[in-house]
Amino acid sequence: MKYVIVGCGRVGSTLAKLLSAESHEVVVVDESPAAFKRLGNHFAGRVEVGTGIDYDVLRRAGADHADGFIAVTDGDNRNVMAALIAQRMFGIKKIVARIYDPPRGQLYRELGIETVCPTTIGAKIVRDKLMHMPYESVPSFDFGRLSSLAVTLRPGDGGLSVSDVEKPGAVRVAAVRRGSRVSVAAPHDELASGDEINVIVAPEALSEFVARFAATTQDVPIRLSA
Repeated sequence: MKYVIVGCGRVGSTLAKLLSAESHEVVVVDESPAAFKRLGNHFAGRVEVGTGIDYDVLRRAGADHADGFIAVTDGDNRNVMAALIAQRMFGIKKIVARIYDPPRGQLYRELGIETVCPTTIGAKIVRDKLMHMPYESVPSFDFGRLSSLAVTLRPGDGGLSVSDVEKPGAVRVAAVRRGSRVSVAAPHDELASGDEINVIVAPEALSEFVARFAATTQDVPIRLSA
């Protein structure tokens, strides 16, 4: 796969090295030649000096036959402009732009651009630390509005049905893992101790849901899932 990354800061350079190490073809674009020092001496990809909102620069970077495009400069506007050029002028299907202003997320989503917001992700990590939940935070659905949780049921939860766990408009069980078997959840399905359920939870129901299924010990059987 071929990827064009605009922005060679800490995120862009790290992503470039990860993708390159996985044998993908990577081209990194940045206005500052000095920024490419972050890639190190063993980077197997290619670099292109220039701005990511210049059509000719992106064409030289190979955007016309790229499988994916990532814009991670320090400016929201530049990232979105670069993403729109990649989408509308080069026809790239897989595009991700970093933004720092959460309210913009929905607007850009309506334009067909996936975004990652460090502001929202960082806030979720801090919240998780405050609530003493030892799970790793990852981006949630719908720009932070909904959380996807994986819960392992304890002995006392055995015998519940999926509908017992759900709450209309606030909690929805998406899937159930029992041993090596994973199935799409149905309201009448009976759950057993040790089952892992994937649950979509609205913000207003998160505290109640965690209080219901989190143990009082330090071993909390809840984690955020991708």
